Amino acid sequence: MDTLLRLVEGPLEQVGRFFQLFWRTLVWTFRPPWDFREWIKQAVRVGVDSTPVVLLTALFTGMVMALQTFSTLQRFHAEGYVGSLVALSMVRELSCVLGGLVVAGRSGSAMGAEIGTMRVTEQIDALEVLATDPIQYLVVPRVWAATLMLPLLVALADGVGIAGGYLVAVGLLGANPVTYIESTFLYMGLSDITSGLIKAAVFGLLISLIGCQQGYYTRGGAEGVGKATTRAVVVASMAILISDFFLTKVLF
Repeated sequence: MDTLLRLVEGPLEQVGRFFQLFWRTLVWTFRPPWDFREWIKQAVRVGVDSTPVVLLTALFTGMVMALQTFSTLQRFHAEGYVGSLVALSMVRELSCVLGGLVVAGRSGSAMGAEIGTMRVTEQIDALEVLATDPIQYLVVPRVWAATLMLPLLVALADGVGIAGGYLVAVGLLGANPVTYIESTFLYMGLSDITSGLIKAAVFGLLISLIGCQQGYYTRGGAEGVGKATTRAVVVASMAILISDFFLTKVLF
């Protein structure tokens, strides 16, 4: 019985800490002073520094999608719809989910490690002694930087993924370039693009909050920092996949 209670207590405690941190982040967002230099610094870390790996992931995802779907649709003489399939898959689902997972592994883990190190070395305690709220100083810039930058990354990834599909379908498989471009935008609406960007913003919020949460409540020295970093990636990845289902249900 005690083991069962511990198994239930742990996840519930994590959920409670998540919403508590989310609430404190919202409260401190609207309270001065605002350190815009730190906000820009975190935006560069999350957005600009993650751009190469996100775009590379999107490029090869679009290429693989075109490679797989072309041969399948060719059996039904429907290879003209490869552009539509690649474009809708990228803007609705693949760019935001894969981009979110990449950013979770790169930036979410960094947030957990950085704040966790500050916790175990008592730098967060020093901030509190100096009458500086650690949520405002450490968490708020990271959360909103990730929330704002991830949709921009996903927008770029959409274009790169579609271009990757074009390169494979037209350059490698011999599809008609005019037909491919026309079919790419034939069935794509504004709602398809905005739904992917909304998902990306939610994923950015989850990644940053979970990474900061795991770092903020780190215990146990260097070993605890390693565990917090691992949990930040694992929990954020699971949160992305679970929330993606519910967001898809609501948006479509």
